[in-house]
Amino acid sequence: MSVRAVAIVAYREGVSALAASMVGGLIAGVVLGGMRAEFREIPGLLVLVPALLATRGNVYGSLGARVATALHQGLIVPSLRQRDERLVSAIAAAIANGLIASAFAAVATFAFLTVLSQQTAPVVTLLAVAILAGILSGLTLSIIVVGVVFAGYRRGYNPDTLVGPIVTTTGDVFGMSFLFLAAKVVLAL
Repeated sequence: MSVRAVAIVAYREGVSALAASMVGGLIAGVVLGGMRAEFREIPGLLVLVPALLATRGNVYGSLGARVATALHQGLIVPSLRQRDERLVSAIAAAIANGLIASAFAAVATFAFLTVLSQQTAPVVTLLAVAILAGILSGLTLSIIVVGVVFAGYRRGYNPDTLVGPIVTTTGDVFGMSFLFLAAKVVLAL
């Protein structure tokens, strides 16, 4: 394959994912901008946002990479019609990692703000918001990541090219949306 052909393939695979990433980032920003009331009512929530978004990107990016590698090695088939224990285990591990990281981020946020003598919501409130958002975004991102990797693989795309932009975009959009929802639910309790 010539250099030109390789460049065309890489461009074809990457440009739509990058465009979707840009649009998704704007949507996540709009959601973030709409959370002003929640940030006032739950001090420390704004500090928690970057940690939770990074967690989503890292954990579910890793899930996408694991699934893509398993596809390349022939360890799994790109189909949801049959239950695959490797895939189920990878998804369960990703969700568990996401929840543990969310809980850690909430406790760390509380600890840092307390040490810095900054106003913060009770640790239970931050934990409840982080864990609820983690559950909702974890389930959603697992479905999206596996679906995108499988669909891309079946269409002849390199799933590794798709995973990064798709996971960061969906992680930001759904992470912010579910953080907003979780904050609303916790405040309503």
